[in-house]
Amino acid sequence: MAKVGIIMGSDSDLPIMKEAIEILESFEIATEVDIVSAHRTPEKLFHYATEAHKRGVNVIIAGAGGAAHLPGMVASMSPLPVIGVPVKSRNSIDGWDSVLSILQMPGGVPVATVALDGAKNAGILAAQIIGASDTAVLEKIIAYKEGLKEKVIKAAAGIKK
Repeated sequence: MAKVGIIMGSDSDLPIMKEAIEILESFEIATEVDIVSAHRTPEKLFHYATEAHKRGVNVIIAGAGGAAHLPGMVASMSPLPVIGVPVKSRNSIDGWDSVLSILQMPGGVPVATVALDGAKNAGILAAQIIGASDTAVLEKIIAYKEGLKEKVIKAAAGIKK
């Protein structure tokens, strides 16, 4: 069974990161959730990044605000794909510091980056990565996207009346 690791720098990131948890649950993809601070718990970060694949994690979603080193540090040590979620935190500069810290990774250390506070999209992207090799998940992604299309068609029909 596929599993997505969802980590964040502090518990203040949880309201945003819950969106990733919820969308993955809707696709029936297991998650493990933890707080792993790049700056306050570097030993835990090292252990998480180097061991996640051994626990059956397929993709890691890492949310962080401010300096936002968590996604890049995890990506530097893990063989798994990492999706970074920049979180606008109370000490953030309108979120741009988080966005750029995650987005501007050096060559050889990729982090897929979603929009500021875009944890839902991170969950969908993780599901799509898993769906590339799991037809059951792929079918759920296809149904989800069809549902999005239907919502737009229904909304458009309501406007044209």
